[in-house]
Amino acid sequence: MLLELRVTNLGVIADQTVLLGSGLTALTGETGAGKTLLVDAISLLTGAPADPSLVAPGTVEARVEGRFVTPTRPTGPTGPTGPTGPGGPGQGCDEVPDGSLEVVLTRVVPASGRSRCYADGQMVSAARLAEMGRALVDIHGQNAHQSLLSPAAQRDALDRGGHIDVAEVRSLRGRIRRLEQERDALGGDPRERARQLDLLTYQLEEIDRAGLSDPDEDAHLQREEELLADAAGVTDAARAAWAALTGDGGAIDSLGLALSTTAARRPLEALRDRLSGLQDELSEVAGEARRMAESVESDPGRLAAIGERRRVLTELRRKYGGSLAEVLSYGAVLRHQVEQLASHDRRAAELDAELARARAELGEASTRLRDERRRAASRLGAAVEKELRALAMPRARFSIEVGDDDAGENVTWMLAANPGQPRLPLARVASGGELSRAMLAARLVVGPATAQPSEQGGDDPETLIFDEVDAGIGGEAAVAVGQALAALGAGHQVLVVTHLAQVAAFATSHLAVTKDVIGSSRAARTVATARAVAGEERVVELARMLSGRPDSASARQHAAELLAGAAPRPQPSPTRARVRR
Repeated sequence: MLLELRVTNLGVIADQTVLLGSGLTALTGETGAGKTLLVDAISLLTGAPADPSLVAPGTVEARVEGRFVTPTRPTGPTGPTGPTGPGGPGQGCDEVPDGSLEVVLTRVVPASGRSRCYADGQMVSAARLAEMGRALVDIHGQNAHQSLLSPAAQRDALDRGGHIDVAEVRSLRGRIRRLEQERDALGGDPRERARQLDLLTYQLEEIDRAGLSDPDEDAHLQREEELLADAAGVTDAARAAWAALTGDGGAIDSLGLALSTTAARRPLEALRDRLSGLQDELSEVAGEARRMAESVESDPGRLAAIGERRRVLTELRRKYGGSLAEVLSYGAVLRHQVEQLASHDRRAAELDAELARARAELGEASTRLRDERRRAASRLGAAVEKELRALAMPRARFSIEVGDDDAGENVTWMLAANPGQPRLPLARVASGGELSRAMLAARLVVGPATAQPSEQGGDDPETLIFDEVDAGIGGEAAVAVGQALAALGAGHQVLVVTHLAQVAAFATSHLAVTKDVIGSSRAARTVATARAVAGEERVVELARMLSGRPDSASARQHAAELLAGAAPRPQPSPTRARVRR
């Protein structure tokens, strides 16, 4: 929902801040007062071309800022949108106390040069801003962006309005994609597969022949090799160390003498304890030196075997990894690949069978989905056509065509606004007023979006803007349009630019746009201002719209009667209730 709009130096708008609420808001004013300029400002946030001629004369740039709150992150045609860094809905949306998310979109249009776009103060591309803005706002008017004109949105609206469940078809399509990817990963060339199997088998056998089990084997072998390579020297050194420790007058005897000299003297008790500990430790060291001297023997055969084993391990590391742990890991990968290739034909046959079953199931599910869409299209098309009759298009013909493809994915909304005209796709309707009313009728029938977007589409924008919706109508038809907009406002934030008091009277809130000339004659400037009107001020504005004479007592009485008649907000018509059920 659009909470706040600020427009600076855009056409005749100098600096205007507009606060908006939920429900239906009417935007009124004399022709040329600047009503549509406010719609143009919002359009800039949805990706409309930035026309430098809109920049107020004598100023450097125009600026439009919109503060939105949304229950979920802004989404576009392919799901969540916005940059992943600061400023995108992933990190740039601020959470407000009720758990919804707030985002500020900004468009700056310079008098010369390219426009600049921001989301929460961080620069984004124009395409990204448009994607985010269009997920939040839908504008219905001549030459304006309208989400329901896209084929994907029309299909989604049909599914939503017809309560059609596409989960089965979507699940089967995903399953088929995964099976196809797995089959492609197996490889399709038998000769290439055989060559790859031979190579991987050779590599695996080479690793298996080595009998690797300990990733630290080479380190252990290196220490043993160093010991055997100098066996005689190690033996002599260990024997000499043992003799120096245990021989007559050796270190152990010397420690024993030191202990005896301190035995009877209490002040030397701590020193005696330390000497006793050293004596125990030297005894252990002497025993280890003796064991080394007696156990180490020269073994040329074992030394040669260690050298050969280390050579094998070095070659394995050179080919398959920087360490034995990496070689072991690579061997496990090779084993899996060999098993996969060896069982390729069997697995390929299994995948082909699974694909055949899934495609058959998809074909049946798609046929059911297409038939269900066609039934819903007939029902919803008739309901929209009925709504159009109430919106001053009594002879309009509306239909929803579902294509002949398996699932009926090609959905087109067709409209013939006048007798003698053929039904044409809605996107080709020339009249802005007729198109806006067709959109209004369609939204009344389809209802608000669900929380679950389709694969291609997204949630319905919460803010809907209607411009020229009342073009060429009046009287009871205008009342019907006002009632329809009020009903739509029960589930959306709706803004309507209108010249008809019958439409404006149904609004929850009312903004009146006026245009004034300020400054001296030489430096005069025309400035448009939008202000909220309520109570007697609203009666005066409706009287102006009715008669052009806001001071007329009869016009004011008529305006008061309109407001009184519109006060009880209308419930959806039986047609709408029946379609939505």
